Amino acid sequence: MLRVRPPPRLFVLLARDVPVAVVLRRGPSAWCHVVRWDLTTDRLDHGAWIRGRIFAERCDLSPDGELLVAFVYRGARAGTSYTDAWTAVSRPPWLHALGLWPQGTTYGGGGRFTDARTLVLRACSTSAHPAHPGLGISVSLGNPPTHEIAETVEGAEWAGRGSDGTLVFAREGKLYRRKGTRDALVADLTDLEPAPAAPPDWAMAPIETGRTRSSPK
Repeated sequence: MLRVRPPPRLFVLLARDVPVAVVLRRGPSAWCHVVRWDLTTDRLDHGAWIRGRIFAERCDLSPDGELLVAFVYRGARAGTSYTDAWTAVSRPPWLHALGLWPQGTTYGGGGRFTDARTLVLRACSTSAHPAHPGLGISVSLGNPPTHEIAETVEGAEWAGRGSDGTLVFAREGKLYRRKGTRDALVADLTDLEPAPAAPPDWAMAPIETGRTRSSPK
């Protein structure tokens, strides 16, 4: 009997002020993938693959869609200065850490943006890793809420509304948009295979306070 691989799990982070989202795709089970979704054009920009776990509910996207804060677990990093779990800020859809805060446990971790460059961490300390200082971000400690499913859609593992109020949702590895009573397929992400790649130069550029920058068109 052929074993059928289950569809990937999708979780979407919506920017508050612009029609941009980040899709966190988990699957195969050992891999996570990051995708930037332009909700105006439905363009998808595929980015980082990581062999590890991203705790999607503890991640967040800045209101301007420019920065991603992600809580990551990678057991292979245990015993290093990164520890096996950390919170990092990057330019989506990439995970190159511009700021990184070692956690060393899966308790806590992650954070929420209060504005484009202000971040509240669920962390033990605001001391960043020396190689990833997070310059240009104002950081404090706290216990901000995690992300939850904002809408109920039958069979969907995630659902929410974009900045224009449009209902979007994920079901069985696919992204949909609801138009009236009809559900329109946006993208099918079920058959992707891990393809790790180095981030482009723009994703490694330091954060500059007050500057906004989108990924290349």
